[in-house]
Amino acid sequence: MEKRLTIESLQNPRVKVAVKLRKAKIRKEAGQTLVEGYREIHRAITSNWTFDELYYCPELYLDPEADRLVSALQKSATPTFQCSEPAFRKMSYRDTPDGLLALSPLVGKSLDELDLPDNPLVLIAEGLEKPGNLGTLLRTADATGVDAVVVCGHKTDINNPNVIRASIGTLFFIPIAEASSEKTIQWLAKKNIQILTALPEAPVNYTEADMRKGIALVVGSEDEGLTPIWSKEISRPLSIPMLGRNDSLNVSTAAAVLLYEALRQRTNL
Repeated sequence: MEKRLTIESLQNPRVKVAVKLRKAKIRKEAGQTLVEGYREIHRAITSNWTFDELYYCPELYLDPEADRLVSALQKSATPTFQCSEPAFRKMSYRDTPDGLLALSPLVGKSLDELDLPDNPLVLIAEGLEKPGNLGTLLRTADATGVDAVVVCGHKTDINNPNVIRASIGTLFFIPIAEASSEKTIQWLAKKNIQILTALPEAPVNYTEADMRKGIALVVGSEDEGLTPIWSKEISRPLSIPMLGRNDSLNVSTAAAVLLYEALRQRTNL
């Protein structure tokens, strides 16, 4: 494999750039984010995603295909930089890095750029704070055939490196947008998509709702729930039965329950 350049110093400007990109403000200003790990980078490549730069450290490789991935990116003219182990560990945001880290353009579309089929299934997530929850939602959305995901509230941006990690790179091949709740509601109305909200106190069981037509399932954080803008005047609230002492589920679990019910109805499982 061709060796383009070795980065050894922890004070190298490129190392400093990678470290700064852990902050949302810097990511937005730079128009870049970090994608770390063989699986995440490989999934992006297979989805025809292009990277700005790749950093690699053979001493840390965990996947036997890592060399092949680096060679493929070098052939595609992606700037690649070999790093010493200390320099790579400084750039990495993982406890156990696998020697591959890429700088990527930001992911995400505008609402108007989302191309929906007839009778779409849309997932709306408002006010999520934990990147792990959002990443898990994306994986579930992919598994259940969701046509688009919209993230509202901006407490966790979709380009957070830990969202990319938790989703195992799913956001590179599932249509996703960030927008305010107000604009999202206007967009759904324009598309004639029915809004179904997850509310613990709702009198209607989620299995009683017709999910075969164009719908948007809306979930909020476990602590704060949905903001009042998603009122029953514009949506149909649904509840998930809770027979124990707890009154709600983790947001990613609640979304999975609702999405698999939608999948069941739509495919007659």
